Amino acid sequence: MTIQEIKEKSLLLFECISGSKAYGLDTPQSDTDLKGVFYLPKEQFYGLDYIPQVSNETNDEVYYELGRFVELLCKNNPNILEVLATPEECVLYKHPLMDMLHIEMFLSKLCKDTFAGYALTQIRKARGYKKKVVNPMDKERKTILDFCYIMDNNLSVPVKEWLDKKGYTQDLCGLSSISHAKGMYAIFYDADNKYDYHGIAAKESANEVSLSSIPKGEKPIGYLFWNMEAYSLYCKEYKEYWDWVAERNDARYQTNMEHGKNYDSKNMMHTIRLLQVAEEILRDGKLNVKRPNREQLLSIKSGHMDYNDLLAIADQLMEKIKVYCLTSSLPDAPDKKQAERVLVKIREALYESK
Repeated sequence: MTIQEIKEKSLLLFECISGSKAYGLDTPQSDTDLKGVFYLPKEQFYGLDYIPQVSNETNDEVYYELGRFVELLCKNNPNILEVLATPEECVLYKHPLMDMLHIEMFLSKLCKDTFAGYALTQIRKARGYKKKVVNPMDKERKTILDFCYIMDNNLSVPVKEWLDKKGYTQDLCGLSSISHAKGMYAIFYDADNKYDYHGIAAKESANEVSLSSIPKGEKPIGYLFWNMEAYSLYCKEYKEYWDWVAERNDARYQTNMEHGKNYDSKNMMHTIRLLQVAEEILRDGKLNVKRPNREQLLSIKSGHMDYNDLLAIADQLMEKIKVYCLTSSLPDAPDKKQAERVLVKIREALYESK
């Protein structure tokens, strides 16, 4: 099922503009994000082909099946609560039956964990972004040899340096393992290429050192240590970094480079926004999607605040959220039975009308 099919078959229940335009934080460069709610035809709902949500290729248009929508509301999912509380000027279509679902049915103390938890996810993203910006990785991938060392007079010498000093080539080396010494190997050298040693690494892209069959009586010329853990961590970070480079939003990246604070300022803006919304929910029992502090939040997005100052603001908001949660008149969680009754009534009305 596609979004177009939902609309053509008159299955749409709700559609709204979401994201920055709903928050009142849009700029001329902002995209238009859409979210919506639809229902499945009776036969499909009762059959085996349940579809919980439909989205376009870029995921900036996401539509939730009615049951999934109510399920996420009961879990106090921030994105879904914001859809239900969308400002009127951002609502593009609303079926009359959707009036049976109202935000007061779902706001609860769970918002402390869901909104704050989401905010902490944004902080982790910003920290990960900062790490990648501050510590870029060379495009040329390191090999096993960059993580091998030779024990030499109580010192560990990089194997590449050692080979160069000795005038050796790695492919004429042979390794044999040493019992009870993880990562340690005896190293032999076959200058005349008589024994067909496999080298330290069979090929440049190898992920393991190579072991060779060593003739009886051959004497090792040294002992090699392969730091396998460091190599594995490097491979993981290398992949993460270059995947991030391939997938990053270049316009957003350039913005972050221009403000020079080395963190993802858009993520940090949403962190503060989410925490402020959570504070208001627990303090006032209301969810205000459109933000009254547009200038402050856009200032954060523009990188006008230091990262550590933003973390301090986030910590202060978290403390307030904890205090308001103790005194809030909201229920501990939404009444799922009530939500289910309303859901059933909406479905019955939809299917009867068909």
